Amino acid sequence: MRTRKAQRLVLVVGALGLLGAATGLVLASLGQNVAFFSSPTAILTGETKPGTRLRLGGIVLEGTVVHQDVQVRFAITDYAHDIPVLYTGILPDLFREGQGVVAIGQVDADGIFQADEILARHDEGYMPPEVSQALKDAEHWLPEL
Repeated sequence: MRTRKAQRLVLVVGALGLLGAATGLVLASLGQNVAFFSSPTAILTGETKPGTRLRLGGIVLEGTVVHQDVQVRFAITDYAHDIPVLYTGILPDLFREGQGVVAIGQVDADGIFQADEILARHDEGYMPPEVSQALKDAEHWLPEL
């Protein structure tokens, strides 16, 4: 028969084990949903690996939007480099050429960004912070945007 001290020790060790398992499950779940921000320049210079889930930000390049039913092809630029994007779905109402955009997805082996979500800026004075920083880094910041 166990002493009271031994029973408390078993209870504490069991509780710590359950807490550790729960923490591990939460961290594993969050790790699958993390998407780091990247610019076209960072992708094309090899700073990000193909197949990595990320958020690509920049400006929708003028003259590149092509609609094919619910599939849309366009290019995102940071004015230093462009990357082609393929998206299947309904675009946000504010999606336009020359506007800031963030696409969430991954680059395939052919160098095409396969987006599964598109976020467009919501008013004339807003640009996602990551997009404005990428444009500043490319020395093509347009403060009037």
